[in-house]
Amino acid sequence: MTTTAPSGGPGIADGRAELAPGTAPTDPRFVNDDLLPVPVAQRRWTTYNFAALWVGMAHNIPSWMLASGLIALGMDWKQAVLTIALANAVVLLPMLLTGHAGPKYGIPFPVLARASFGLRGANLPALIRAGVACAWFGIQTWIGGQGVFVLLDKVFGGSWAEASRIGGQPWTLWLCFVLFWALELAVIYRGMEALRRFENWAAPFVIVGALALLVWITVKAGGLGPLLDQPSRLGWGADFWPVFFPALMGMIAFWATLSLNIPDFTRFGAGQRAQVWGQTLGLPTTMTLFALLSVLVTSGSQAVYGAPVWDPVALAAKTDNVFGLLFALVTVLVATLSVNIAANVVSPAYDLANLAPKLIDFRTGALITGVVGVLVMPWKLTATPELYIFTWLGLVGGLLGTVAGILIADYWLVRRTVVDLEGLYRADGPYWYRGGWNPAAVLAFTVGGVLAVGGSHSAPGAGPFPEDGLIPFLKPLADYGWAVGLAASMLLHTLLMRLRRASRSSGRSS
Repeated sequence: MTTTAPSGGPGIADGRAELAPGTAPTDPRFVNDDLLPVPVAQRRWTTYNFAALWVGMAHNIPSWMLASGLIALGMDWKQAVLTIALANAVVLLPMLLTGHAGPKYGIPFPVLARASFGLRGANLPALIRAGVACAWFGIQTWIGGQGVFVLLDKVFGGSWAEASRIGGQPWTLWLCFVLFWALELAVIYRGMEALRRFENWAAPFVIVGALALLVWITVKAGGLGPLLDQPSRLGWGADFWPVFFPALMGMIAFWATLSLNIPDFTRFGAGQRAQVWGQTLGLPTTMTLFALLSVLVTSGSQAVYGAPVWDPVALAAKTDNVFGLLFALVTVLVATLSVNIAANVVSPAYDLANLAPKLIDFRTGALITGVVGVLVMPWKLTATPELYIFTWLGLVGGLLGTVAGILIADYWLVRRTVVDLEGLYRADGPYWYRGGWNPAAVLAFTVGGVLAVGGSHSAPGAGPFPEDGLIPFLKPLADYGWAVGLAASMLLHTLLMRLRRASRSSGRSS
């Protein structure tokens, strides 16, 4: 890691940098308190804090059900767990690379993006990331509200499900959705330090809840059921790979959002060691073990009930023990809160603040996220495994991989991790480019994005895209959208920036 002190602030012994006292920028177009670098003295998240953050985010209902979605597509449990493990090992690398700027400079994702896209151009990746996060916030809130509804319906003897319907759903379900939504925004409104404390105790609590579910179903089944012996409908041959690769890209896309805005969290890190070890210990191990845990519990449910119950809420609702139901209810609340607040509110709050710093602060951005998360109608995005994994996650992964490629190329290959910290907030600085936009980044994003998602396709009746793809000759690339977008934008951005630098050098010499 370079220890070169960027202009605009003193270097710290371990390579971290901050603005010099009395030099904080004040241009309201690009600055507010939430976008300024975190002072070194306030960067104190430890390895445990980052590991706990990932444990809290990974242990949630959609993560639990990832394996079920893959098995519904024809995989057996070994193939499903392997796919999830490989995907999270792959996505860890860009997570660490983009996360490096956080402890070093104390800046959030949209400010880091100014170096590559320009002070105004950074709004392009920021708004893409914000839009995805808003949709994810809605999805997680809907699933969490459903969980609360199912468990309370059981507590009240089934009367909640019999309530009159609004929009095809019982009004009691909408009530649970709204109350859960309000609780999430109340927690995040207290700020990032409150989030850190919440994640510290939420992570072990959710682990205990998941293990309790495993012990309960194992005892009830007298051992785990026959699901572990069920063969794959795909095998390991020609039928497997056409499902594996788009599924792998979908699993990568599950956390591809965080691979962009992880600086929003690592900016509070006590150093690179804390973020590297915390994320390495927290992400791939937790996601893999959680997928395996979901398979084991579902195996036991098949032995007990004659059919696999993949939804942990539906499984917990089968108990008649009131204490067990209440414990499951609290676990669902904590698990969904921990992932949704950290993964899907923090980023758009910063991203929207970057759009209009004078008008939008972190808390206002969080409230906007909550409103948009409802307007996207998340209950439709999770209707089928095909729509959820191939269409939603595949499309999102392609676009986010393209942005990640540009960020990584610019920070590591073009700038060698040296950034003018003060210049990230100045219209007369090095990142103004042309009117605040960097044409190289915009072109790299356009080309990478088209290659990544231009061939998006759906099976007849299973999604919104044509069967032959939006751009038919790009259809073969669509199943590898995240990797294609990442590689294409990374190579093109690096090439264009080096040509730009060479052109400027030759202009000065002449």
